[in-house]
Amino acid sequence: MTYIMSDLHGQYTLYREMLAQIRFSDEDELYILGDVVDRGPEPMRLLLDMSMRPNVFPILGNHDYMAEYLLHKLSAEITEENCDTHLTSSDIKAMSGWLIDGGQKTLEDFRRLSPEQRLDVLDYLAEFAPYEELTVGGNRFVLVHAGLPDFDPTRPLSDYDERALLIERTDYSRRYYPNRYLVTGHTPTALIDPACSGRIYRANGHIAIDCGAVFGKTLGCIRLDDFREFYVEASKEEVVVSKKGL
Repeated sequence: MTYIMSDLHGQYTLYREMLAQIRFSDEDELYILGDVVDRGPEPMRLLLDMSMRPNVFPILGNHDYMAEYLLHKLSAEITEENCDTHLTSSDIKAMSGWLIDGGQKTLEDFRRLSPEQRLDVLDYLAEFAPYEELTVGGNRFVLVHAGLPDFDPTRPLSDYDERALLIERTDYSRRYYPNRYLVTGHTPTALIDPACSGRIYRANGHIAIDCGAVFGKTLGCIRLDDFREFYVEASKEEVVVSKKGL
């Protein structure tokens, strides 16, 4: 069976509860559509668990991208040769924005790791794919964190700007592919259709699965083989809402 989750945001307990609910086994596959880190309480524990599972396939989200870049910068050895360029003014500005937008939790958790675990986490984050294409049960799916900028149904996914795939919000009122489903996270479903608050959105060839768990709603998961939906209620005690909003 093939499952999809998204926007876990450091919520390790919800992730494990969902794995138990779907009875995730070695014969199954799980794709996670980005934003594994930031805001929630246990991003490193979540990353380390995922990295040990060969049948879990992470797709890069904007929070993962920023965390990998800045944590790599902070972990690099500072020498006389690079001390003036180690952190540029752009890096410092990005760091400030990242910390405000939930990165503080990720940085604190990263600092608690051993040096070996830090290297493992950085190597794993660097392996996140920008997108995936699947065929399951005779249906074709395109998986991406956020959206497809300047969309053209004939355009190969490899031609898109990979960073734009992490931030470009999808137009859910528009059907993108005539014969494929576009599966995305990034935009909480309550913002797509208030009637779908806390639930997976499915319409116009779209499957949007960020159900807003980090904002106190639910973690959603969909099984592509039969389109069955699964939900775990979020714990409001663990939610960290970004000062920058969504």
